[in-house]
Amino acid sequence: MKPSSILATAVLFSTPAFAQEMEGDPANGETEFARQCVSCHVVADESGEVLAGRNGRIGPNLHGVVGRAPGSVEDFRYSDALVAYGALGSSEDKTGTAPTGEQFETVVWGPENTVGYLLDPTAFLREALDDNRARSKMAYKVRDEQVAADLYAYLATFSPDVEFEGDTPGEETSESDDAVMEEMDSSDDEMEHSEGDMSKDEAETETAN
Repeated sequence: MKPSSILATAVLFSTPAFAQEMEGDPANGETEFARQCVSCHVVADESGEVLAGRNGRIGPNLHGVVGRAPGSVEDFRYSDALVAYGALGSSEDKTGTAPTGEQFETVVWGPENTVGYLLDPTAFLREALDDNRARSKMAYKVRDEQVAADLYAYLATFSPDVEFEGDTPGEETSESDDAVMEEMDSSDDEMEHSEGDMSKDEAETETAN
C-alpha cells in the first residue's frame, strides 16, 4: 500500500492544529484499525463480505466512507449533529476542512475532515456547525494525529475511485513543486553558462600567454 498524502490545515477547535502535509501510512492504519476500531466498526462490501474488522455494529459500516456524505448509511441511527453536518454545503463547513469543488454539492468525508473528526468527534462537529450543543455519538478519540492520518489512508483503500485535490498518493508533484524544479533547472543552466564563460576566458588567457 502506498502512503496517502494529506495536506492539513489549521482548525479552530481544541484538538491539535494540522500544520503540514502528512503522509498517511495505510499499512499502519490497518494495524490501528484492528487495535482501535473493530469493537465498533466493520468494513463490509455490498455483498456483505467482511473485509476488515469482526462483527462491530455499534458504529456504521465504513466501506466506502471516504467520499461519502456523513450520516448517510441507510438504517443506521446517527446523531442529529452528524446528520446536520452531512447536509451542509461543501463550503459551509466552519472548520474549512471539507473537500470543496464543483463535484461536491454537500460535505463528504475527505482527508482533513476525517482526521479532524477522529481526533475529537464532538469538538469537530461543534466547530463545523457553529453549535456548542452539537454532540457526536462517537465518544472515542484517536489520540495521535499521525495515527488518525494513517487510519484515513487505510479507509481510503476501500474507496479507490475517490480522489481529492491535495490528497495525492504516489509520486505526482504539486504546482509549487514544479515551480521549484523549474527554478532549479534555470539555476543549473546559468551555472553551466557561467562555467562555459570561465573556460573560454581561461583558454584566451592561455593563448595570450
